[in-house]
Amino acid sequence: MTLLTHDKLLLTGAAGGLGRALRDRLKANCRVLRLSDRTAVGEPASHEEVVLADLADAPAVDAMVQGVDAIVHLGGVSIEGPFGPILQANILGVYNLYEAARKHGVKRVVFASSNHVTGFYRQGETINASHPPRPDGFYGVSKAFGEDLSRFYFDRYGIETACIRIGSSFPEPRDRRMLATWLSYDDLHRLITACLSTPVLSHSIVFGMSDNAVTWWDNSQARHVGFVPQDSSDIFREAVYARTPAPDLSDPAVQFQGGGFVKAGPFEE
Repeated sequence: MTLLTHDKLLLTGAAGGLGRALRDRLKANCRVLRLSDRTAVGEPASHEEVVLADLADAPAVDAMVQGVDAIVHLGGVSIEGPFGPILQANILGVYNLYEAARKHGVKRVVFASSNHVTGFYRQGETINASHPPRPDGFYGVSKAFGEDLSRFYFDRYGIETACIRIGSSFPEPRDRRMLATWLSYDDLHRLITACLSTPVLSHSIVFGMSDNAVTWWDNSQARHVGFVPQDSSDIFREAVYARTPAPDLSDPAVQFQGGGFVKAGPFEE
């Protein structure tokens, strides 16, 4: 069930793939949805407003956050790559966001973390939120930083955060790895709704996955969030197996949960 929990909700990264998928869905969670990105997000609907901002620009981020009740933070670099852009968008950017939230009294954030925070665990392992981070690249390191920063802002300032370690959120799984990591768009919205509406969120780490039979992640420590996935990659299994080769078990992308990210780089700045 989707609950209208906030008067004004901020969605960063609104021009990205997940931002576009959530834009129409999130209108049920608030009276006004503020959209933000570095680039144009299109004409706002009657229930929307647009405040463009570069996350590395502190005054712009401050203006972006002013007046909102909660934040769904999807903005930033979403792929592995050179450290410079990741530093600006994902590390400096998340600091700017939390500083703005502190200044303006925003007390709940849904932070799009990533499965790449733990990408160097093996696919034969099952992990939970208590396992130490093992990032598989600069991108994963930046998300691990965001998780630590958000915990500090909870402990020091009481800003509640759900760090959603998003698996693979696409219309359907693209390969055999995604049979374990897939998160449907509807389940992503259900998860964000749960994070926005649970009475006490505190600082929580939640693995973002649908109800897949094969999984590497145990969400038992996030039961208080109330997320119950309704979709599953299992209905795609036969088709995925038919169009993909058997895995090469000597390939690091098959050995580790992070997939191809564990092999990316080095990069020239």
